[in-house]
Amino acid sequence: MKILNKLFLTVFLLMAVPSFANDGFAVIDMRVAVLSTQQAQDTFKALEEDADYAANVEQAQTLQADRQSLAETLQKDGETMSQEEVANSQKAIQEKSKDLEFIVGKIQAKQNETAENIFRDMNPSLQKILSELLAAKQIKVLLARDTAIFADPALDITDDVTSMLDVAASVANE
Repeated sequence: MKILNKLFLTVFLLMAVPSFANDGFAVIDMRVAVLSTQQAQDTFKALEEDADYAANVEQAQTLQADRQSLAETLQKDGETMSQEEVANSQKAIQEKSKDLEFIVGKIQAKQNETAENIFRDMNPSLQKILSELLAAKQIKVLLARDTAIFADPALDITDDVTSMLDVAASVANE
């Protein structure tokens, strides 16, 4: 079975990228390539199921709903409220906003940490696949997709790299 998977990976490597290789140019979004893999999706799903992370997400949603409710009340009843009530409502909105910003920061930090771990774990496979793909398709110039001012979509190898990373991971797991 491993031989069949390796054969499939080799055939895929040789056929995956369109004929643009004759030009020797390609573009890639390595972040998308890695984070679109099944392994990355599974890792982020596990993160969402983590009790601390889920509690932070729930807390952020509650804070957002509370802040929205306070803002709507202030907008609706602001004209009939005393200056002190308006000031208290504005202060409560600011406090909820600060709390929300803090919790969202924690959520984003955990997402970034998870993404960094995925990149670290997949980097050896990514580098191997890129070097094999560059050699097989005779790509002389590989640009980051976000740095190219314009690139024909046919030059984009991001999806090919994602597929090859998934195949490589399935071969490694057997």
